Amino acid sequence: MQIRAEVNGKTYFCEEKDTYRDLADRVQDEYGHRIVLAVADGKIRELFWPVRDGARVSFLTLSDRVGHDTYARSAVMLLMKAAADVAGGPGEGEMKVEFSVGRGLYCSPRRGLRADAAFTEQVRERMRALAAQRIPFEKKAWPTDEAIRLFERQGMRDKVQLFAYRRGSYINVYSLDGYYDYNYGYMVPDTGYVDCFDLIPYREGMMLILPTAEEPEETPAFEDRAKLFETLLSSTRWGDRIGIDTVGDLNDKICSGDLAELILVQEAMQESRIGQIAQEIASRPHVKFVMIAGPSSSGKTTFSHRLSIQLKTFGLRPHPIEVDNYFVERDKTPRDADGKYNFECLEAIDTERFNRDMCELLEGKRVELPTYNFKTGRREYNGNFLQLGTEDILVIEGIHGLNDRMSYALPNESKYKIYISSLTCLNVDEHNRIRTTDGRLLRRLVRDARTRGISARQTISQWPSVRRGEEENIFPYQESADAMFNSALIYELCVLKTYAEPLLYSIKKTDPEYFEAKRLLKFLDYFVGVSSEKVPNNSIVREFIGGSSFRV
Repeated sequence: MQIRAEVNGKTYFCEEKDTYRDLADRVQDEYGHRIVLAVADGKIRELFWPVRDGARVSFLTLSDRVGHDTYARSAVMLLMKAAADVAGGPGEGEMKVEFSVGRGLYCSPRRGLRADAAFTEQVRERMRALAAQRIPFEKKAWPTDEAIRLFERQGMRDKVQLFAYRRGSYINVYSLDGYYDYNYGYMVPDTGYVDCFDLIPYREGMMLILPTAEEPEETPAFEDRAKLFETLLSSTRWGDRIGIDTVGDLNDKICSGDLAELILVQEAMQESRIGQIAQEIASRPHVKFVMIAGPSSSGKTTFSHRLSIQLKTFGLRPHPIEVDNYFVERDKTPRDADGKYNFECLEAIDTERFNRDMCELLEGKRVELPTYNFKTGRREYNGNFLQLGTEDILVIEGIHGLNDRMSYALPNESKYKIYISSLTCLNVDEHNRIRTTDGRLLRRLVRDARTRGISARQTISQWPSVRRGEEENIFPYQESADAMFNSALIYELCVLKTYAEPLLYSIKKTDPEYFEAKRLLKFLDYFVGVSSEKVPNNSIVREFIGGSSFRV
């Protein structure tokens, strides 16, 4: 018996036993990149699902964000299976996916494993051999209690701990030739799809290098980002020291009544780091410009206020400067490929006027600083004069702060550059990391709704454009920073959950942003939600949920 399916408006006849993979093979030539997922009647389906009669189907490829994530997730399970094989079988050769560095995923050895160059090479070759065999990723819904016993046998304590907070009666478990794992998201049909990767030894572990969504068939060269790596590693080690490595650890801490102390300890740690940065600035007598840059929702404004307070303890007089006040006139603002104003490119800033004003301040002159009127799209001068004395220092916040083209006329010794980002180092479990961009997106969702009346749907819709701007204007310059500051707080997702969930539930199934909202809701479901009453008023989290002691 034949069944029908509609793909992008065209009817196809299929056999009852056909899967979406069979259907994808028939239309693959119509897509620019390899198909990895189906969207059937508004629901994402893995390709091993059988085609439903009358389904309206479209497909997602490696160049789509969801498709690219699916590829990365499958590559990680392939790595874990290969490491177990090389080390002696399930429960052996355990690796933890720590964090992303450039185009690579850093994985560290667990339980005394030594991941040296020889071991890494064996794992890489085993991954390639498994890929060549096209072994299927098999999915099965296990009763929660049975899944817990399964992972107990494999020695995966992190998953046992995570499932203790699972509300559902069943858990989707993936298997690969006798190796079982839990994955937060979709998978490709078989190992043959994972044919573009590299694995290299790095520090005490290994770096899994994967293609980008922009060039999904090319394995990029690894770009070492040593400062970023050390910042991420420092945060990870701090989590290890306090016994919070995964979401399960965090939930245990909350349920044992230790949340208030955890909040105070981490807030104190951040304040200590801000104090260290202030001390370093104060020790450099020629520094007059503190340049702060970081991606969206990193907490730059609160950080700037707290840094200014610390600078005052060293006898300095900080003055905030917003680079946005140096936007060019609206009619001179560049436009992007969609014809919209591009306020994030360097050309949107009057760098010539900015450098002239800063140089005159450095020379001791009295300068009238502009204020940009966003309603009229013009700069205004309202008598805001400034003249620098010996103890005066400017704290300048703007996305181009690390780019020397922004401050080309200023002597290097007069600048101290700080890169700030929310670098989440908590994992769902040891094989499922939390993307730093997810933490920032949730921060922005909550703040946009609270302060700007922007819906969650609008924020999610704008996020890809924001991310492109970060990739172009911020990340290429992060290694030039004199200091890096990680604004992520290990407890914050439990707090953000109570604010973000109602916003995400407002997105309708018919909205293009629905899949992303559903993914974020599933992600938040791992966390035990907590009240914000214990969060200090000067916390970076307050910039997003409200109640800050600063004007943010």
